[in-house]
Amino acid sequence: MGAHRRPRQRAKGGSRARTAATITLAGAATATGLGGTGHADPQPTAAQVRAKVDKLYQEAEVATEKYNGVKEKADAAERRLEELRDEAARKEDGLNSAREALGSVAAAQYRSGGLDPALQLALSSDPDRYLDGAAFVERAGSRQNATVGRVRKELRDIERLRGAARVEVASLTSRRAELKRHRETVTGKLEKARRLLSRLTAEERARVGDGTGDRAARSAPGPRESLSATAEAPNSRAAAAVAYAYQKLGSPYVWGATGPNAFDCSGLTQAAYRAAGVSLPRTTYAQIDAGRRVSRSDLLPGDLVFFYSGISHVGIYVGNGQMIHAPNPSAPVRVAPVDEMPFAGAARVV
Repeated sequence: MGAHRRPRQRAKGGSRARTAATITLAGAATATGLGGTGHADPQPTAAQVRAKVDKLYQEAEVATEKYNGVKEKADAAERRLEELRDEAARKEDGLNSAREALGSVAAAQYRSGGLDPALQLALSSDPDRYLDGAAFVERAGSRQNATVGRVRKELRDIERLRGAARVEVASLTSRRAELKRHRETVTGKLEKARRLLSRLTAEERARVGDGTGDRAARSAPGPRESLSATAEAPNSRAAAAVAYAYQKLGSPYVWGATGPNAFDCSGLTQAAYRAAGVSLPRTTYAQIDAGRRVSRSDLLPGDLVFFYSGISHVGIYVGNGQMIHAPNPSAPVRVAPVDEMPFAGAARVV
């Protein structure tokens, strides 16, 4: 019987242990739950969300301008590569014509009973190597020397062009990888901003000025303001750029866009001056050096105004302390005060 009582005691003890453990775990879970609830971070206010969104937009714009700069270089590399390929194709056509001419002479000599060693070039699988033989030059007749020299030059030019094309291909590959990195940075920051704004009600977004109500800005400045700005411009090209900017009020912001229906900040200023017959660089940090620097107190309509220490934003001045700019994805092209962002400098393009 003792043997029967001992197992029951063990079970009883085990039960007490399990009960104690359960109570301990439940208490720990309760404490954790209460602690988590008690120390939960408060939901950010609408103003705090807007501040975070503004920071994300500014960071995205920095990355956008880097993307624009790299894309400009990638496009230039692509154009150079295409030019090199076209030139190489023309050289190859010239080479084929020269070899055909030598082949015709070779055929005629063969029919007459012999083939001049100099003309074996036309039939050689490695003509460049054949041309390097000194004996070849000595045996080549004066009649064929000019054609042989042309073949030699075409071969060397083609190899030079192919080498340059390989360099451009490597450059283009590197640029495209860099473009991908900047694109991912921009889209990532814009997506974070979108998610933050989605937490707000429509009323809250309007209250913190996320730009959804600013599409009315298209009709806000009347013809009088536009005429005044163009009349005060220092010359006809600046006036034409200002007029173009007024025409684009209400157009959506799209990063990397240069018009005619959507723009990023530097895309708008570039398009405005392109319409005036003036070519501007693609990026903000290049546009600021595209003209003569002017002080804030000397601004005239048509001047480019730049913001932030990294020169990551630009607008076109229209007078009375106002500019037209493409702000960010939450707001269309609009008129805004120059002092709404940290002023970094200004340039008069024409």
